Amino acid sequence: MKAILGEKLGMTQVFDDEARAIPVTVIKAGPCFVTQIKRKEVDGYSAIQISFRELPARKVNKPMAGHYAAAGVAPSRHLVEIRVDNPDDYKVGQEINVADVLVKGGKADVAGISKGKGFQGVIKRHNFSGQGASHGVHKVHRAPGSIGACATPARVFKGKKMPGRMGGERVTTLNVEIVDVDAERGILMLGGSVPGPSGSVVLVREAVKANV
Repeated sequence: MKAILGEKLGMTQVFDDEARAIPVTVIKAGPCFVTQIKRKEVDGYSAIQISFRELPARKVNKPMAGHYAAAGVAPSRHLVEIRVDNPDDYKVGQEINVADVLVKGGKADVAGISKGKGFQGVIKRHNFSGQGASHGVHKVHRAPGSIGACATPARVFKGKKMPGRMGGERVTTLNVEIVDVDAERGILMLGGSVPGPSGSVVLVREAVKANV
């Protein structure tokens, strides 16, 4: 599997050959560096570890400083493991750019941390329709109503849709169209929206269900 880390810059629009506006998310993808290679014979699985966003050496503890020094790369803020079929295709210290991973016109999966919404009610969190708002209804229009517990089973089932903390979770958007790839500037344009706020780090990989 090919993948790369990037920073979500925000959204804009581009125009195709027929002058149709296409909403896109712009991502500054890479460069990433291979900091470790894991092989099935030694580690039990095949993967590579890649780093993203250089970090001042003073902000890295000694064990991690030694890890980066052994790989011959600068300390980084983010480390991610990517499963690969053949780890021998990579070398420690190798630079990975967006053009090495994705091509224009293909499909990608994007994983990131969704925007945090704080504590929310059931209407916003679970799309409840709310209670009636005409005569005979007290001011409980946005309340969840009965939660179904009585003498049997005398408890509330786990997973019940109720108010609570919303957002701030890892979300993956599948089969996003790759509208354009700018290899020189390391810019990636993806059709539509992807998880997370502007400035957040996202993982972009080849779509695993593109042909399903």
